[in-house]
Amino acid sequence: MVTSELNQSVHLQAWRALLRAQSGLACNLERELMEAEGLPLAWYEVLLVLDGAPEGAVRLQRLMDTVLMTKSGVSRLIDRMEAAGLVARTGCPSDRRGAFAVITDPGREKLRRAAPVHARGIDRHLASVLDDDDAARLRDALSAIADGLGGDGAFLGCTGGDAEDRLDPAGGLSG
Repeated sequence: MVTSELNQSVHLQAWRALLRAQSGLACNLERELMEAEGLPLAWYEVLLVLDGAPEGAVRLQRLMDTVLMTKSGVSRLIDRMEAAGLVARTGCPSDRRGAFAVITDPGREKLRRAAPVHARGIDRHLASVLDDDDAARLRDALSAIADGLGGDGAFLGCTGGDAEDRLDPAGGLSG
């Protein structure tokens, strides 16, 4: 039986554990950020990326890769963050089709207030179960995976669009 053989693979078990850990950690961090600052985790991540960028600006295309969302998902996210006053959208002087997301002063203030909440969450949910040596091994293992996938130190984005968008009626992936 194929599935029972696959279920015994330590690599598949590691994959499932990674998914469970990522999902649980993200849910807890989001809940804590929402309770403390009314800030979704994706918004926090965008503010963090923008704050660390030169002049607080990142091209929307690059942001799409950074936050692992589709172009329309990033566009809607930036629309909501812009309506909340946390970011502004500006045109690209060298490419009329391009646009930048820029962190605003209220966005920086929101990030400043949310950062300790996020840090406490990381301490609570990671440092409480992983000592420094375990955390270093996890960092090294995940970095090796990212490097093996061609990661340049930035987040890896999927360039093929959403798989669900490419499903044919029979349930398989289409071209």
